Amino acid sequence: MVMRSLLFLLLLGGSLTAQLSPIFDSVPTADNRKLACSIYLPSGWTSGPVIVIQTPYNRLAYQVIGLPLGVGMNLNNSNYAFVIVDWRGFYGSQAAYYLNCPARGNDGYDVIEWVNTRAWCNGKIGTWGPSALGRVQFMTAKKNPPSLDCMVPLVAGPQYSYLEYFPGGSIRTEYVEQLDGLGFGMSATLLANPVYNILWQVSEMTNFYPDSIRIPTFMIGGWYDHTIDVMIDFFNGIRSNSPANVQNQHRLLMGPWVHGGYGPAQVGSPNQGQLSYPNAAWWNDSLALLFYDYHLRAIPNNWNSTPFIQYYQMGSNVWNSSTTWPPTGMNNINLYFHPGGGLDNISPVSATGDASFLYDPTDPSPTIGGTTLRADLDQGPFDQVPLVESRSDILTFTTAPLGADVILKGKPQVRMKVSSDRLDTDFSVRLTDVYPDGRSMLIHDGIFRMRFRNGYMAADTAVMNPGTIYDILVDLPHTAITFLAGHKIRVDITSSNYPRFNRNMNTGGAMYPGPSLDTLVNPLIASNSIYMNSTDYSYITLPLVDFNGGSAENVIAPLFIFPNPASDYLIVSSCSQKGTVQIMDGTGRIVLEQLCAAAGDVRIDLTGLPAGIYSVRTTWGQTEKLIVIR
Repeated sequence: MVMRSLLFLLLLGGSLTAQLSPIFDSVPTADNRKLACSIYLPSGWTSGPVIVIQTPYNRLAYQVIGLPLGVGMNLNNSNYAFVIVDWRGFYGSQAAYYLNCPARGNDGYDVIEWVNTRAWCNGKIGTWGPSALGRVQFMTAKKNPPSLDCMVPLVAGPQYSYLEYFPGGSIRTEYVEQLDGLGFGMSATLLANPVYNILWQVSEMTNFYPDSIRIPTFMIGGWYDHTIDVMIDFFNGIRSNSPANVQNQHRLLMGPWVHGGYGPAQVGSPNQGQLSYPNAAWWNDSLALLFYDYHLRAIPNNWNSTPFIQYYQMGSNVWNSSTTWPPTGMNNINLYFHPGGGLDNISPVSATGDASFLYDPTDPSPTIGGTTLRADLDQGPFDQVPLVESRSDILTFTTAPLGADVILKGKPQVRMKVSSDRLDTDFSVRLTDVYPDGRSMLIHDGIFRMRFRNGYMAADTAVMNPGTIYDILVDLPHTAITFLAGHKIRVDITSSNYPRFNRNMNTGGAMYPGPSLDTLVNPLIASNSIYMNSTDYSYITLPLVDFNGGSAENVIAPLFIFPNPASDYLIVSSCSQKGTVQIMDGTGRIVLEQLCAAAGDVRIDLTGLPAGIYSVRTTWGQTEKLIVIR
């Protein structure tokens, strides 16, 4: 435990010299146990709003790595006090654990109500935290503690669903290994339930509870995170099924971010994998503070007028907004696979056409970036050419260079006609954005295990008949990306993506002998085929604005604004002609106008505008962009 805690600090770049000095205390629980907590009060603090964090990763780490939301070591500049609590059974709260002890939501209720009794709390309380620290916020909110006002869960939802752990029927090897390494110990239960059964039915029914969320919720996620679909499903749920008085107070922010936890890329950091998104840097913190300011400090910053969903459109690298997800106006367009590796929107006309590749479980196609979690793996967008597409165990399908921008918003799906010479095998898909310089940057991936082609229950499973052609559907997570003119869209097909997913041994026998997340018992090499003809054809379905001509928002000269977030001034760059720059508040009211007298940059004085979220547009018709003023 101590060694893992030290490793955690070092991985996050913490210094072991400069430290914050919290007040140490303990929270009494309803079952007469104690939960260790650290209390951070700014200098001169008497009473005010408090942000509560419940963590399984050692509350003492924050003394070294600093506090979240941009506070860092500058506690005295914070408008909030912080209370950080170790989960029951972890670190300082280890002694509170016993068999059948109260659930984490019950402990969260006790923490919130205890904080509300402290003299340094003015009765306004919010919660914050990513991943497991986010999931426990939902558990706490479900218990409806009277003193909890709002929450900000990052890269998290409350669900425990079969497809979260067994996408396409194949267990997420590296994910579960990392969870075990962090002390959650889930592998034994998962390996005992590798098919959809009553355990999963009960879990999904009891852990999807949007009608129980009675407080404003600001969910923050990333397009390179593994919880995308979980988050979007739950956000759509609370927008439609939470109590009527709170439905319109929920917000969702989706940025170009990874899950974080290990390595340099985190939620909000500008660098993500091998790409960089500087104009998205730390929007998560800026908007979370505006959310807290509105709900906990009653600051009139127009937060209640902000869009329900703000999302980053990768590729074109702009912030957009929508009232729903997926946004309206998208068309499901099929791009068909062709012999020789072509990919276009014309279905095959030839009566013949297929391609085969070999899959050797002892030499699987490696995981290079993506929505990973294990500490030794890279997260986010990485070039697939050097170590994936250069191998022989792959089929690639690529469009011609795009003549116009192609805008994708939503959930891609790949439908394939396939066969194998073995009783069972996997088909793995990677969707990439191919740059003019040849880089093939990973967007998302998915997998399908053939024994589950009829369903995920035990009675549905069946071995393959060698040589028989089967129809399968591979789901990829939601995303928002613009494939720029001159780029190409590519689909990589393999039969492994390891260690992200378990290696199929191709035998049709037990999937996890041992039981183990990764055991090979007499594995077989498989010859797997994809079909691309007029009768048996394969394709990817992409939710696009258009495939041939792009859309109007992509043929206008780009609008650049900086800094963002801004405070005293804003620069509007690349003014293409004379016109007016307009800044509008959340209601659409123009609060500031300034003439752009000629092409070039224009500096706009923001003095006098209150903190909040605004839109910037120009009278020559460029796409509106969102800015944060703080």
